[in-house]
Amino acid sequence: MNSLTIRVGPSAYRDIREQGFDVTKIKAILGASGGPKWLVLSQLDRLILDKIIPQIKHPIHLISSSIGVWRFLCYAQDNPIKAIDEFERGYIEQNLPLNAGKKQISEHLRGMLDLTCSVSDLEAIVHHPQLRTSILTTKNNHILKSERDPLLALGLLIAMLVNLFNRRALRYFFSRGLFFDSREAPFFIKNNDFPMHHTPLTIGNLKDAVIASSSIPIFLEGVRNIKGAPEGVYRDGGILDYHLDVMPVDKEHYALYPHFFDLLKPGWFDRPLFWRNLQINNLDRTIFICPSEKFIEKLPGAKIPDRSDFKNFSNSERMKRWKAVTEMSKVLAEDFNEILEKDKLADYMVSF
Repeated sequence: MNSLTIRVGPSAYRDIREQGFDVTKIKAILGASGGPKWLVLSQLDRLILDKIIPQIKHPIHLISSSIGVWRFLCYAQDNPIKAIDEFERGYIEQNLPLNAGKKQISEHLRGMLDLTCSVSDLEAIVHHPQLRTSILTTKNNHILKSERDPLLALGLLIAMLVNLFNRRALRYFFSRGLFFDSREAPFFIKNNDFPMHHTPLTIGNLKDAVIASSSIPIFLEGVRNIKGAPEGVYRDGGILDYHLDVMPVDKEHYALYPHFFDLLKPGWFDRPLFWRNLQINNLDRTIFICPSEKFIEKLPGAKIPDRSDFKNFSNSERMKRWKAVTEMSKVLAEDFNEILEKDKLADYMVSF
């Protein structure tokens, strides 16, 4: 079982050591930002849909930003495995010129979303009988509302410098824009580390929320005045919630967190900061699973796919590598399934 790294929050670790792992206590599944990195998780996603979710009877919160949102759009469709198959194929085969501007890339993103979600799919997601979708975006303030690249870049630079000293100071530049299932609000809705705008998710605003959560500043256009939300410009949810620094569940339940690799950073600006990591209290009930270093070393180029692949490889070579990653990642799903079936999670987990 050397394909996986499994880390568990302190109190969840104690519970599982003493009582074993009760999969029916999973109350939330988390999906982080990361672009093409998600491809290494596509087989784990299928396992979760096929073997884990059917065992759980209560509502499950799907909490995500950026590419995590797209994965969970597939989860909540009427035929989720088929949706992931089609999304994976379309994602791998996308082909944009390297010199494409933000307008062209934004239009491409809208086109991908139209292919991923029909009108009936939107209805299924919003009204799913079990899954409760929460989409994290950022509402941008001051010059960060501009689409003029020089102004936007200046605002991002100032925010990045301020973040070096105090992450909470980002509240002067950004607030969370949460779009959530109004039937049951997510546990973290009362978080106060950043101002948060709560907007019920509807068929009328779902697509805009998805695009906003994926809209990397400079590279894509922000989304203005989303229906039902406070007026303003909404961008990539990963700016504040790159790897989801929120408490997802209460003390009685677990959050399942399939992730790309063994690294967790709170926000987009924290990626290069070795001293900035997720708050341990927010991981207290989290079961975190990711590919091990040994597994990653076997992948093409010994790396998880990322956005640099678009410029470093020809389209045919990139597609070949990405398809190989999704095929090789079947071992992650097989190993995790064996751990669950034999109730061996306690044997393979370590505490955060």
